[in-house]
Amino acid sequence: MVHGLGRLLAAAVLAAPLVPAAPAHAAPRPARIRDIQGAAHISRLHGASVAKVPGIVTALTVNGFWMQDPHPDKNEATSEGIFVFTRTRPDARTGDSVRVDGKVGEFRPGGASSAGLTRTEIDATATAVAAHGAPLPPPTVVGPHGRRPPGSVVDLGHGNVEKGGAFDPRRDAIDFYESLEGMRVRIEDAVAVGPSHEGELPVLPAGGAGAQVRTSRGGILVREDTLVPGGDANPERIILDDTLAPLPGMNVGDRLPGANDGVLDYSYGGFRLLLTATPRRTAGKLRRETTRAQRPGELAVATAGLNGLNPDMPPARFDAAAQEIMTGLRSPDLIAVGGLGDNSGPEDDGTTADDQTVAQLITAISAAGGPAYEWRSVEPRDNDDGGRKGTNDRSGFLFRTDRGLAFVDHPSLPGPVPDEPPDRPDPTATPVKAVPRGGTAGLTLSPGRIAPGDAAWSGTGKPLAGEVTWKGRRLIVIANEWFPSTADDEPLFGRHQPPSHPTAWRRDAQARVVATFVNSVRRVDANAGVIVAGDLNARGTSVPVRALAKGAKLADLPAELPPGDRYTAVTGGNSEDLDHIMLSASLHKRRHQFDVVHRGAEFADRAGEHDPTVVRIDMSGR
Repeated sequence: MVHGLGRLLAAAVLAAPLVPAAPAHAAPRPARIRDIQGAAHISRLHGASVAKVPGIVTALTVNGFWMQDPHPDKNEATSEGIFVFTRTRPDARTGDSVRVDGKVGEFRPGGASSAGLTRTEIDATATAVAAHGAPLPPPTVVGPHGRRPPGSVVDLGHGNVEKGGAFDPRRDAIDFYESLEGMRVRIEDAVAVGPSHEGELPVLPAGGAGAQVRTSRGGILVREDTLVPGGDANPERIILDDTLAPLPGMNVGDRLPGANDGVLDYSYGGFRLLLTATPRRTAGKLRRETTRAQRPGELAVATAGLNGLNPDMPPARFDAAAQEIMTGLRSPDLIAVGGLGDNSGPEDDGTTADDQTVAQLITAISAAGGPAYEWRSVEPRDNDDGGRKGTNDRSGFLFRTDRGLAFVDHPSLPGPVPDEPPDRPDPTATPVKAVPRGGTAGLTLSPGRIAPGDAAWSGTGKPLAGEVTWKGRRLIVIANEWFPSTADDEPLFGRHQPPSHPTAWRRDAQARVVATFVNSVRRVDANAGVIVAGDLNARGTSVPVRALAKGAKLADLPAELPPGDRYTAVTGGNSEDLDHIMLSASLHKRRHQFDVVHRGAEFADRAGEHDPTVVRIDMSGR
């Protein structure tokens, strides 16, 4: 992700004009900033030359400055601020009263094909300084004690907001923030609802007063919205940016007391408040959670994302992963792991083996005082499972055998062998099947991939099924890491409303494939114990998660939690449940306890972006 100052520089390189500019011989026209901005996303003066546009310089960057009209009108729909693009470091200084000549432009960071909005600018040809030391125009307070953003990005589907439709800052948050583009904005007593990440910090003004629905630890949950797949964007969030001043490292619940001012900018899919001074931080009381240990007779199954863990990473990353497993999850019996990298990490050298990564992780767990763990996975073909090129991240099972769990191995190859006999199955391409075994359902391959040749898994991670026993009772566990949202998905604050999500079909299809497999297990034994776990990259209320749960008769355990605790990830300040554990009816009817262990997603120094989860199932009795 491009952030900070890089966004402004990239905008100059990648931006593209929307329509042909006005003829070069057109006479420059006097104008004020509000005439240029207008009550619209695209200036009616785009391409026109303007002269003597007055303003007070409010902030500077390496290739331009922001200025604001000191004499605003009473129309809140038209912004009084604008960015002046000078190409090189400007001669003007903050507080200068200036008059600008130039051409009005609409620049789209990311280029013409980007679904993001544009930033209205003046491409300056001359800047005259009339006076120094002018008082800055007063900032507009955004929040409960000033101008309050609408509750939805748009209240109705608008199509392309740049090409028409009503412009209504009172009802549409995308128009609300557009009406403040380039202006000085103030937030008061802000509280962080996401951790500092890549130069950005999501906050709520006024300590979050009036915002809904808050998490139990101070964040804000994604809300349901019929127009936006996956939920509303919570437009009351303000994204702070470090382009003009450094931001302190912050966790969810940390506060920025008092008033903090900046200029409102747009880049790469969202509006951002560029603070002009580093704010003071007051630490909150957020602590990393620890779940309880499983009791005798309880089977503990967990999820954990390792974010490409590999031997090239510093030992501290392995130690952090070990602490998450041993301390946070209290050493569960089996962990459905996602994102374990190969031995050479990001080096794209053809390596696919993971034995060195696994050995270092297991050693770190033991060194921290944890039990001995073992590992099962299927070695992928090089660069065939998505993720960062060369890392060959994979799903797998990390398990301990000292409490009654045993992994049932059925023939599978550790990796491609040039002289392998033709009758031996290739585990990367051979689909696992459910078969009768021991009076219930077993697997032809354990571990084995579910429908690896299906188009749903093309270029992405394949779900892995494993057959295990718990004190002799046979179970099927499926580890998942579904296709994520990517840059192909249009931004929530983009020109197309509602935004399209072209990656959604992947998760829809993947849900159907996994449901089909679970049903094949149920056909062998209707009472089979099945656990589906991992990062589904979709919320519990989404179509794919609901389709999997309903289609395969599984219970999605996050849905059983109170709403304020129902999240495993924080995305741009929005808390959402992307990681799931699902149980078949025969397991769900047993006494069980599910826990999201909040120890990663809310912290600036997080080793992983998602919180681990764990279910403890009472397996005593029949």
